[in-house]
Amino acid sequence: MRFIQGIFGGYVSNANAIIATTAPREKSGRALGTLMAGLTGGSLLGPLLGGALASMFSYRMTFLITGLLLFIVFIFSWLFVTENNFKPTTAKKLQKASGVISVLKNPQMIFGMFITTLIIQASNNSITPIISLYVRELMHNTGNVTLVSGVIAAVPGLATMIVAPRFGELGDRIGTERVLTIGFVLAICFFIPTAFVTNIWQLGILRFLIGISNATMIPQVQTLLTKNTPPEVTGRIFSWNQSFQSFGNVIGPLLGAFISGIFNYSAVFISTAILVAINFVLFRINVVNANK
Repeated sequence: MRFIQGIFGGYVSNANAIIATTAPREKSGRALGTLMAGLTGGSLLGPLLGGALASMFSYRMTFLITGLLLFIVFIFSWLFVTENNFKPTTAKKLQKASGVISVLKNPQMIFGMFITTLIIQASNNSITPIISLYVRELMHNTGNVTLVSGVIAAVPGLATMIVAPRFGELGDRIGTERVLTIGFVLAICFFIPTAFVTNIWQLGILRFLIGISNATMIPQVQTLLTKNTPPEVTGRIFSWNQSFQSFGNVIGPLLGAFISGIFNYSAVFISTAILVAINFVLFRINVVNANK
């Protein structure tokens, strides 16, 4: 059932595509940043709501209530979401992958953004397997490690939810590439000292700052995809980008667990900073080639 749920999990990519094609290009950064804030808010509230429902009712009832909520989302989308100048394409006329690539003005930039998305997600999720263990080490096995670990895990999402729309608006003003560059630099600067924290407060502050750097990256990548993609293939491009994002979610924890097993917890943060630096170099190469 979870596999089938994943197959039909294209709502987010299509929501991105609708916003990308509907919002004015000069305001796309703010629009996608606001969407990012909503997605992050849902990711924070979802586990909390699920845990509360399971405690109040049962596991089975939690799935039923979740299904009802998704049905409400369907009704709202059906009644209130409209697309401007949408022309359905028949299956026979639907372009193959090669056809989609052929209509792109700068396919190298697009695929570069796919790789950027993958590495960003892998970097953000590389610490997932070790965050509770790292918190326990910093707390010297005393106190409510489970609660503190949950708070530390939620802090980056809270920061992203707060500042993502503002960074999206900033990208509309000074340029998407500049804001994304700032995001890479901030991420590197915040990941490195995280490896050397000595108490839980330092870790919490740095995780909050990492959440701010996250808010400067994913929405800006989506904005660059919007600005470099013809409207007729935007849905396909965003669905591919979501696939790369999901792949990053998979390999990130594997990478973190592998590195922590060979070295230690601190090495995960150092390696993540190196991974972000490599991503930054690849991004700059793509930008330079695109502007030639």
